[in-house]
This record gives sequence, structure tokens and C-alpha cells, in this order.
Amino acid sequence: MKITTFNAFKSRNYRLYFIGQSISLIGTWMQKTAVSWVIYSVTHSKFMLGLSLFASMFPSFVFSFIGGATADRYNRYRLLLITQVASMVQAVLLTLLILSRHYAVWEILALSFVLGVINAFDVPARQSLVNELIEDKKYLGNALALNSSMVNLSRLIGPALAGLILEKFGDVFCFGSNAISFIAVIASVLMMRLPAQKKQVHKKNIIQDIKDGWDYLRNTKQLKFIITMLGMMSLFVLPYTTLIPVYAKDIFHGTASTFGIIDSMIGLGAFAGAIYLASLKPGRNLRKILAINTLVFGVGLVLFSHMHNYILALACAALAGFGMMSQITISNTLVQTTVDPQMRGRMISIYAMAFFGMQPLGGLLVGTISQKIGVPDTVLAEGCIALFIGGLHLRFLKRNKMKTIQMNTQRNVQAVEAAS
Repeated sequence: MKITTFNAFKSRNYRLYFIGQSISLIGTWMQKTAVSWVIYSVTHSKFMLGLSLFASMFPSFVFSFIGGATADRYNRYRLLLITQVASMVQAVLLTLLILSRHYAVWEILALSFVLGVINAFDVPARQSLVNELIEDKKYLGNALALNSSMVNLSRLIGPALAGLILEKFGDVFCFGSNAISFIAVIASVLMMRLPAQKKQVHKKNIIQDIKDGWDYLRNTKQLKFIITMLGMMSLFVLPYTTLIPVYAKDIFHGTASTFGIIDSMIGLGAFAGAIYLASLKPGRNLRKILAINTLVFGVGLVLFSHMHNYILALACAALAGFGMMSQITISNTLVQTTVDPQMRGRMISIYAMAFFGMQPLGGLLVGTISQKIGVPDTVLAEGCIALFIGGLHLRFLKRNKMKTIQMNTQRNVQAVEAAS
């Protein structure tokens, strides 16, 4: 049987991209884990955990439109290089801040905000550039799924390493490791060989480009539904991850290593989900798989929410991670493979707005609600919402199927009438 899981690696530029991003993302997850642990250790506030997510991700909501239009107007390769260098500078500044031992939580939040602004430009450039790195475009879906496996393998390794390093060596080593990891991704970008791009003449200003992007989305029904559902998941369900430190510290009475292990099990499930998606043969109904895996995600969260057995809780966390993966990967794949190439950067920016922009608002919402009703009941409610959204996906699929049948029936009747 022919193995199709790694077809995208046939492209040299994509291999370089994959290697560099893999190393950098491990460092990124180490930093994310360290930030959450430091803030919760200092404040003991669930609300502050939500605020830290808000600070790091909300700028992507505010500036993603500009980032997407910029990615469509200018050289995506150069834009990616600039954002990676800027991210490295942010990581170095955060390391120096923690090293000084004279820091306030607001300073960490401020640097997280800066990273969020950088990501608003980085995500559209990085995601839309993948299309240009793949020589054979039929492997684009495979490349996007491998991207997700990369993200989630780093999510598996990064938090586990962070937990060990936090416990054995301290938080400075986590932040410093992330800063060093950017050397790999910057080097990989510099080693790429991309064809020279002709300088584009832009007849419209960037505001008009943004408006055209929204008009395109509004007139593309299936794309609008996918992004709307992703936005709902990001607002109400995906912020459950901000509460993981509470499970580690208060429910399972663990240490930083416990936090790292739980987060890594979520990453392990997501990594398994990404490999599953990368192994799918072309032609599979991705929308149906998205609907089913949304239900799997909901079941995993419902089971995890009130699970007091640590080993079973890890299994439930992995199940939730598996289902969660489709929200990210399939939504991204549908955006990348169905949109007009000239709109790709703007549609990815709206995808990023739905995914990254709604999560910080959800983080504040979840942090506030968990203070009122408790963490387990909050996660249970998030699981129930995921089940509801999975049902909406199935309903949308059923309606589209009925419309297709009706259209085909109408065509057949017209063909018979024309023949007679």
C-alpha cells in the first residue's frame, strides 16, 4: 500500500519550513507553559490565566485584517522573515525580564500583547506561504495536515519539557530556550529558494482590500459557515486549556510537571488527530469528518470535566485533543483549498480572527464563569457546547445534501423534457 502521509516533504522548501518551524514551536509552547505557570503561581487567580490568554491572542483579532491584506499585497516570504525576527526579539526581552527577578505581572502581559500583534501579521503570511512552498499543489492538503501535526507534536514535547525545566532549572531556562529556538526557523527561511516575485501594482488602498475580503466571505456560504462555527468553538470551547493549571495544581494536587503532562496529553491526542488527517486520501468528505470530530471533542471534555482519576483524566484529555485537532486543521484546509488565490491572505486572516481572536474573549469569559460555578462545571458546559456545535455541522451537511439531490433531480427532469 502506498504511503501518502508525507507526500508534502517532496518539496525542498516545505521540508526546510517544517524543520525550522518544528524547533521554534517547541520553544513557543515552552514559553506559553511557563507564562501560565508563572502567572498562576504569582497571582493564584483563574481570571489572570484568562487575562494572559487575552493579552497574547486578542491583538490577532484587532490587527488580523491588516495582516491578511498585507500578506496579499506584499512579498509573503519577506513578511514571514520580518515577523520571525520580531518574535525572537520579543522572546529575548521576556527572558531578560524574568532573569532580572524584578518584574510585575503586567510587564509579562504587555510583552504577550506585543507577541499577539506580531502574530497578526505572521499567521496570514506563514499560512498562505505554504501554498507557494508546495511544488505539486495536489499535496497542499497533506502539507496543511502535516503543519497541524507539527504544531501538536510541539505541543506534546514543549509543555512536557517546560514542566521538567520549570521544576529542575527554573523559569528563565524556559524563556531562554524559546529565544534560542528562533535561530532554527530564521535559518530555514533564509535557506529557501523561491522564484522571484514581480512587484505588484496596487490600484486599491488597504482599506478597500479589507472590505473586498469581507464581501467575498459574505457571498461564499459554505466558507462563512465554517468560519462562524470555528469562531463559536474558539469563544466557548477552546479556552478550556486556560483552566488546565487549576486541574494540575488544585484538583490533582500536582506540580509544574503535572501541568506539563496534562497539556502534553492534549497535544498527544491532537498529534494523533493530525496524523490521521494527513493520512486521508484525496476526495474524503472533510466537512463530515469535521462534524464527527467536533462531537468527539465534546465527549472528551464532558468526560474530563469531573474525572478525579488522574490516569483516566489523561486519557480523556487525549480524546479531547484528538477531536480538537479537526477544528484547526480541516477549517484551515477548507479555507486554503477553496478560496480565490488573490483572497487567500485575507481569508486566512479572518480564519485567524475566528481562531485566535475569539479565544482571548473566551478566556476572560471562562475565567469569570469558573470563579462563579467552579472549574469542573465550566469545562462540562464547554463540552456540551461542543456537542451542540457538532450537531449544527451535521444539520448543515444534511441540508446541503438535500439541496444537491434536488438540483440533480431538477437537472434530470430538464434533460428528459429536452430529449422529448
